[in-house]
Amino acid sequence: MENKKMAQLQQSMIDNEQKAGLTTNQGLKMAEDEFSLKAGLRGPTLMEDFHFREKMTHFDHERIPERIVHARGTGAHGVFQLYESLQEYTKANFLTDTSKTTPVFVRISTVQGSRGSSDTVRDVRGFATKFYTDEGNFDLVGNNMPVFFIQDAIKFPDFVHALKPEPHTEIPQGASAHDTFWDFIGQNPESAHMVMWAMSDRAIPRSLRMMEGFGVHTFRLVNAQGKAHFVKFHWKPVLGMHSLVWDEAQRIAGKNPDFHRQDLYEAIAKGDYPEWELGIQLISEEDEFKFDFDVLDPTKLWPEEVVPVKIVGKMTLNRNVDNFFAETEQVAFHPGHLVPGIDFSNDPLLQGRLFSYTDTQLSRLGGPNFHQIPINKPVCPFHNNQRDGIHQMAIHRGQTSYHRNGLNANQPEPVPVEQGGFEHYQEKVDGRKIRGRSESFLDFYSQAKLFYNSQAPYEQQHIKDALSFELGKCYSDLVKNNAVALLNHIDRNMAQEVAENIGAVLPEENLEVQSDKKSPALSMANTIKKTDTKSVAILVTGAPDIDQLTEWIKTFAQHNLNYSIVANKVQPLNAVLKVTDTFDTVDSSLFDAALLVSSESNLPTPALEFIETTYKHFKPLAISVSEPNALEYNRIQLDEAGVFDLTKTDIQPFIEGIAQARFWERKL
Repeated sequence: MENKKMAQLQQSMIDNEQKAGLTTNQGLKMAEDEFSLKAGLRGPTLMEDFHFREKMTHFDHERIPERIVHARGTGAHGVFQLYESLQEYTKANFLTDTSKTTPVFVRISTVQGSRGSSDTVRDVRGFATKFYTDEGNFDLVGNNMPVFFIQDAIKFPDFVHALKPEPHTEIPQGASAHDTFWDFIGQNPESAHMVMWAMSDRAIPRSLRMMEGFGVHTFRLVNAQGKAHFVKFHWKPVLGMHSLVWDEAQRIAGKNPDFHRQDLYEAIAKGDYPEWELGIQLISEEDEFKFDFDVLDPTKLWPEEVVPVKIVGKMTLNRNVDNFFAETEQVAFHPGHLVPGIDFSNDPLLQGRLFSYTDTQLSRLGGPNFHQIPINKPVCPFHNNQRDGIHQMAIHRGQTSYHRNGLNANQPEPVPVEQGGFEHYQEKVDGRKIRGRSESFLDFYSQAKLFYNSQAPYEQQHIKDALSFELGKCYSDLVKNNAVALLNHIDRNMAQEVAENIGAVLPEENLEVQSDKKSPALSMANTIKKTDTKSVAILVTGAPDIDQLTEWIKTFAQHNLNYSIVANKVQPLNAVLKVTDTFDTVDSSLFDAALLVSSESNLPTPALEFIETTYKHFKPLAISVSEPNALEYNRIQLDEAGVFDLTKTDIQPFIEGIAQARFWERKL
């Protein structure tokens, strides 16, 4: 399967790294490509210059409309391997046959910003996976958060209009810290739960490789006997979940706006393949109404302590794209791309997406044949009576293009369910036509409270800080007061602190949901902690002990740590070690830890700023200085958590500190 998909892509590939003569798109060999055809050396360009016209016309049409949301993204190829058969729950072949390796393509994106915005803005991340199964393409189109802002798709245009840059100024780009977004939130309390996620550290991931993914909606798995289970899909990162701190995210946006896409690309290029395990939550149909949440409500999650996540397989991203436009930009996802054994629920947000995604692809990709673009093409054959249209790339043979037909023995003919034909789940539906909302959707605050309760104290403070920053960017007192009123339903102390910070009015009545329920799975404090693929900046000033430095670097390699040697200028330290970056080209925010190695009595200002910022961002910091006065004027407490004096201890505690990632107990 994987080889088949690669073969498909290779058949469509033009290898410009191979020696070849320059031609037009019609195959005509051209002797000149630097000068247009003119009437004399200083005369006007001639209309008959077909090469100039072809080249310029193609250039004028190189860009396609960017996605309205999720415009800023990056992608990679990979494979999915099933751990155990799920035939008890589904007849989907790629989820029942453990011998199959299913090729995938993943695109991860921000939501609000344009293609040119920064990677590290505070935002939801899209997490879309295309499975190229032998029964057709299955698209799992989700986010890095398990819930959403709205319950019904008819509100989606309103939500996006409010979130996007304001129409009179086109400001701000890639950010939700403005009046129209928070006005929408204040007027739509169903957003309360998602706001807690968006203001949490989940919205500023350290790496795309270190965040969860969720299908968001409730789907159905249907087995061969026709029995259905409600299901939610999860992607669990093998490296654990890790985030940036807000100041760090802002610095990175200026230092390297491509930080996340570069991190993903380089990890795959090095062979540090990102991995996620696929998990599913299952609820039998007869248990649909046994919970204090509605399983169809996209603003609600299923707490893992109530509905456990069953780990069923692993996805590995092992190949970068060859051409960003042809693959990452032209890939077309759709939650309606299903295979037998997977079906929809009546989630009203999901139902609307089933229309919206096809409509969007028609606009972006120029017509109904976007499924023939190599990155979107299934690995299995496809036959139907659809013909012609813009960008038709197949040559269809035969007299008939309709069903039923007798002239061609009714080919292609429908496939019976028993032979793999898709059959919609036969759910009994009974009700009056109505525009409205189920009463079971009206609990807006209990899960927002659950999420906030579940956070570690420092995570709760980060949420309050994020709310204060975002609402502090708003100008309207009405917007601020309404937002604080919404927070007053979740946590009174949080609402009070934010109100004081932004100068808003705290409601007199305390409307906080009274609940002390927690879900440990919702806190990133409980995540996996490893050293693998994290990065260390080795700051070198003066004449360091090269032998000792070499030993430390060997230890980094043993723990699968990346490193860069940073100094005032690029230069070799010995025959093997070389300074790779300077203080002008990198910043502490681009690394997970720092090691200072100095023989100077006065640290250069750039090195001092580097270690102080590392300390400020709660990261592990190791120091090896031969001059005792070198750190006399710094603001770092050497006896503070996560600071390791390598003149008094070996490197191992520092390695363990890198695995821990942050030392929130520091007194800054």
